[in-house]
Amino acid sequence: MTVLLLAGTGEARGLAPRLAGRAIASLAGATRTPADLELPTRVGGFGGVAGLCAYIAETGITRIIDATHPFAAQMTDHAAQAARATGTPLLILRRPGWRAGPGDRWHWVDDLGRVGALTGPDATLFLATGRQSLAAFSALPNQLWCRVIDPPGGPFPGRGGWIEGRPPFSVADEIALFQRLGIDWLVTKNSGGEAPVSKLVAARDLGLPVVIQRRPPLPPGITRVRTPEEALAWLDPA
Repeated sequence: MTVLLLAGTGEARGLAPRLAGRAIASLAGATRTPADLELPTRVGGFGGVAGLCAYIAETGITRIIDATHPFAAQMTDHAAQAARATGTPLLILRRPGWRAGPGDRWHWVDDLGRVGALTGPDATLFLATGRQSLAAFSALPNQLWCRVIDPPGGPFPGRGGWIEGRPPFSVADEIALFQRLGIDWLVTKNSGGEAPVSKLVAARDLGLPVVIQRRPPLPPGITRVRTPEEALAWLDPA
């Protein structure tokens, strides 16, 4: 068995060492210094569905585990198409999404283009949506602060700037950051997981409203699990 692990999440990092000797990991290359997965790792795109099909055939892949980010919709769609075309079993590993609790002031959207209408032009926004989402906010007059792991080169496209950091962040640190920047709204995606949740707790403690983008739908007919342990059970059923 040779497994292709489409990585990029904490779940992938937790699963990868347990696949030693029978898996190849793949990263999109969005982060300049990714964590070591303890597996042979390729970086970069496959060249669409056709390229992924060719890679599966050339390397003798017999199983695929998609443990990419919940918003890496294109990679997930390509993996589903390539799995069907090559007859390769595919598993999607996705952590549960977040759910609002008492005191949360969440506003759900499907499209980040709706943020301006919700927040108004004078609000200062903290964007925890990744640098690839910044185009959705380029026309807004708001003061914007965008947190990224690796700031891109060149000036910030708008009013505001980059906040560089790699999770996890403590709730106290998030509160101090939001207060220092004068944040009025938090904007994020429903990525789920424990590490990023501190920003949501900080927003609740400060009484800040939050815009949260819903996850894109997953391809139909694909087995899905929530934990690395469930993924291992899929690979090696009792």
